[in-house]
Amino acid sequence: MSKTIRQLSEELKLSKQAINQRISSIKDFRSKHTYKIKNHLEIDDQGVKMLANFDKQKRQERQSENDKHNKKETNIDDVLLKQLDVKDQQISKLQKSLDQQQQLQLATLSENRQLKSHIQELSGLLEYANSTEKQQPTRKNDNLPNDVNPIHTKDKNDKRDKKRVDDTDGKQKKICKNKTNKSWWHFWKNKGS
Repeated sequence: MSKTIRQLSEELKLSKQAINQRISSIKDFRSKHTYKIKNHLEIDDQGVKMLANFDKQKRQERQSENDKHNKKETNIDDVLLKQLDVKDQQISKLQKSLDQQQQLQLATLSENRQLKSHIQELSGLLEYANSTEKQQPTRKNDNLPNDVNPIHTKDKNDKRDKKRVDDTDGKQKKICKNKTNKSWWHFWKNKGS
């Protein structure tokens, strides 16, 4: 049985404006469920049921939207949890790699220290060997024959060089004497003639 907006507002205990808002909020409600009789707007039985169940329907729609939203959130939560699992695995792998790198670095550092101490030992031995070698150079060379002994070879070379210089100086002196002799003889020869 059809009812007017006034009758519905009294029955549902709502204002006329609330009934009009409900009518406006339902799509195509006026064209499908209302008609005019004389100067009054009448709502058919199906429209009355819709308006009476409006709150219930809105709650169901909200619940449906909330369920959809919750499903989306659940899906998002699932995706985020999966991403977190992947990130945890990556962090675990990186941590293992970091631990291995630190162990390798410690091993390398230990090996470097051992090598450094070994080098210092060898350096000390070399310095000791050099100092003993400097203290006894003649004894070592005295055991060699004169031809091979570097000390005797050096002395021979020095003597040869000195002899060459002396020979050169002697030749230059003879040349100078010859020139002066020739000059004097030439002068003597000229005087006598």
